[in-house]
Amino acid sequence: MKKYMKAIGVGSLLLFGAACGNSGGESSGSSDESSGSESSSGSEQNLRLAHNLGEDHPVHQGLVDFKDRVEENSDNMSVEIFPNGTLGSENEVLEQVQNGGIDMTKVSAGALENFASEYAVFSLPYIFEDQEHFYNSMESEPVQELYQSTEDQGFVGLTYYDSGARSFYTKDTPIKHPDDLQGLKIRVMDSQTQIDMVEQMGGSPTPMPYGDIYTGLQQGVIDGAESNPTALTNGNHGEVAKTFSYDEHTRIPDIVVMSADTWNGLSSEQQDIVKNAAEQSTETQKEIWAETVEEAKTQAKEMGVEFYEVDKEPFREAVQPMIEEYRQDEAVANLLDEFEALRE
Repeated sequence: MKKYMKAIGVGSLLLFGAACGNSGGESSGSSDESSGSESSSGSEQNLRLAHNLGEDHPVHQGLVDFKDRVEENSDNMSVEIFPNGTLGSENEVLEQVQNGGIDMTKVSAGALENFASEYAVFSLPYIFEDQEHFYNSMESEPVQELYQSTEDQGFVGLTYYDSGARSFYTKDTPIKHPDDLQGLKIRVMDSQTQIDMVEQMGGSPTPMPYGDIYTGLQQGVIDGAESNPTALTNGNHGEVAKTFSYDEHTRIPDIVVMSADTWNGLSSEQQDIVKNAAEQSTETQKEIWAETVEEAKTQAKEMGVEFYEVDKEPFREAVQPMIEEYRQDEAVANLLDEFEALRE
């Protein structure tokens, strides 16, 4: 079986992140007061939350909703948000969460397969029937248990955010069938499952940072990429990519995570407030996401992008060997079975 567990080095803590961890209020476990709460309400907490997206992104708006709910329902907790990659890339910020420099972040579930093999399930193609099946699966008990599986590695999950269905888009070649991917260089995230998926469909996967996609398309380094329609507008990819094919191969959620030390340092009352605020912010983020996608489609069409509906069955058939291969991991197989049961 191909190895898709790729270690992310935790290395030494970024100096900038460490500096942030030593300022901006008390962090759990960092003082006598926070390590020994004298009441069920807990000690004063200023939660530092960093991510790499812009302030107009639905994820950021969902996190603002989380902040507002925490502060509205608590008299001793506040949330400070650092967007736009201010404190580092997604992986760098996750390192800081692990080491206590930052309290919270959001991270793609695809990146978390490097810490718990079960997270690879979310990057597998066509495991969710549709959006409703995706939501039901994400809100199931097995996923709640999965959130706790990384506690020993320094963080726990709180909730998920919708990041839509991912499809192929190219400069000028509609991808209506896996055969259309033959010979095409397709940008993918740095995820073994995504690399395997494009290979199984016949394309040439090309891992590349998101910020390099525009110039990669423009200069012919890649022929296409795979994401949701917002990439066409937020990333301006629609200026150079003129075909978008709705094969909807994956639905990879974002996961909101918190430092395990911070979580364990909260009182039970504070944990309830944080968990409830996180889950409620998911509902807000879903609504914002749906509106954003519709707006992106309209804007992309004005940019000259053509959208194509495709028969998904040939794509599903092409990746079945890959899914069976990943089933060799018992934890992944168990989650696949749980999700399959929720189709009914």
